[in-house]
Amino acid sequence: MKAANATRPPVMGGREWTMLLVLAGLWGGSFFFVKVLVAQVPPFTVVLGRVGLAAVMLNAWLLLRRDALPRSGRLWGAFLAMGVLNNVIPFSLIAFGETRIASGLAAILNASTPLFTVFVAHLLTENEKLSASKLAGAVIGFAGVAVLIGPFLLAGLGHGDIVGAAACLLAAFTYSLAGLYGRRFKGIPPIKVATGQLTASTLVLIPLVAMVDPPWSLPAPDPAGWAALFGIALLCTVAAYVLYFRILAAAGATNLMLVTFLIPVSALLLGWLVLGEALLARHFMGMALIGGGLACIDGRLLRLAAPARWRRPAASTVVRRG
Repeated sequence: MKAANATRPPVMGGREWTMLLVLAGLWGGSFFFVKVLVAQVPPFTVVLGRVGLAAVMLNAWLLLRRDALPRSGRLWGAFLAMGVLNNVIPFSLIAFGETRIASGLAAILNASTPLFTVFVAHLLTENEKLSASKLAGAVIGFAGVAVLIGPFLLAGLGHGDIVGAAACLLAAFTYSLAGLYGRRFKGIPPIKVATGQLTASTLVLIPLVAMVDPPWSLPAPDPAGWAALFGIALLCTVAAYVLYFRILAAAGATNLMLVTFLIPVSALLLGWLVLGEALLARHFMGMALIGGGLACIDGRLLRLAAPARWRRPAASTVVRRG
């Protein structure tokens, strides 16, 4: 029975979809907060402030609960690797990218994460193989990204904008690796995994930031900057990563990365409403294609649309838990 479960494709139930929608809203806000912060603070310092403050909050919470983190050196090595893949590299790339492009566009480019994930998962896992619907979703989704940064858009961009867009795409690829690597933490409470990876990320970033842009030599952020820092730490990092690891344990990396298809909606609206960023026709066109890719990767709409004679019997499509 255990061997069969190891190769069974993970699925999304109503609970997982609810958590995914909440996570999308939280992470959509992170692009808005980063845009506010990078106007006042260098990118590496923004990332250190985000993960450092979140790590302090989570460690304090565990201390109040008298719930100690694991002491295994091997597990802390895994926390370190996860922190680099899931925090240090992508957070830094996105913060750097947002010094050159709008927060809404950064969020849309981040929506390429599931497209990278379906290919990486096919190569590196046994139970998240590339199916016809996932392949179609990847092609359609990449087409959506191409519309957003394709020739007619690139014609209006300078070199710095292209570099910023490339940084956000590289961050998306790194997120796909992190989603797969994070599968090894199954069975460990999500709050402890989140605390471990954020603590390890902070330890990596402290010497890096001290060398690159020492915070003590920088002017302090204004009240809006401090509000953005606490918002991104508490909501977009602490709360978001607890949800992240819950969904990863229940539904797998490919399903988890679908969240990045949903993030641009909240990020674009925040950028438009608060920052005055333009919401253009190409954004809607790209999002429509990315949404089509989401539907194909998920597969349920395709199964519902298929003629009844092509559908599998209901008993064979039910994934039982337990």
